[in-house]
Amino acid sequence: MSVELHLPDLPEVPISLGAAAQPPLDTPPAPRMPWSLRLREALSAYLPLLLMALLALATWWLVKNTPSAPRTPDQAVVRQDPDYTMTGFAVERFEATGRLKVRIEGEQMRHYPATDQIEIDRVHIRAIAPDGRVTLADARRALANGDASEIQLLGAAHVTTTDERGQKVQMAGEFLHAFLVTERVRSHLPVRVTSADGSVFEATGLEYDHGLRKLELRGPMRGTFAPRSSK
Repeated sequence: MSVELHLPDLPEVPISLGAAAQPPLDTPPAPRMPWSLRLREALSAYLPLLLMALLALATWWLVKNTPSAPRTPDQAVVRQDPDYTMTGFAVERFEATGRLKVRIEGEQMRHYPATDQIEIDRVHIRAIAPDGRVTLADARRALANGDASEIQLLGAAHVTTTDERGQKVQMAGEFLHAFLVTERVRSHLPVRVTSADGSVFEATGLEYDHGLRKLELRGPMRGTFAPRSSK
């Protein structure tokens, strides 16, 4: 059924009332989409999700299999055993001008990187001051820092130097701590000091400073003075 709707100032528009037009019953059904096309559409729909999953898997594999960065020097494990040894050695150190400062000899030397210390067996030391004065030292064993400016003499230790008058002074004990740069010797263990005239002093410790021309004996002390020469 069709009617006409009259609206003011508008053209007449025919309106049809009734059921929507139906396709003829003999119209063939739409053909089914080929499976390859359906698969392509499905892949295109799920491809972004699949790519994200593959990217996450690849990232996890890289993190798990990438080797760790090498340790920085401050993280490196410091060796507690010697990193090198020397047998029947002699080491000499010179100033920038070429002047010999110190010569160290020994049966065996071991360097410990953990403390940068040098351990020497049967050590013999010859140190030469800027004014040419020679200081000699020896012991059964010695511990020195890396530049050999500070040496601890252990076991039958001897240090021979000169006093302000140029006369020899010998210090002996089981422990002597020698500072070659500042020309000082100290000990907290019993020591024996022998002067050039043969006088002998025994004490429980000493502090010798060549720069100050000072020898200090500590603790109970006993001295034997050599007889004065008739001259």
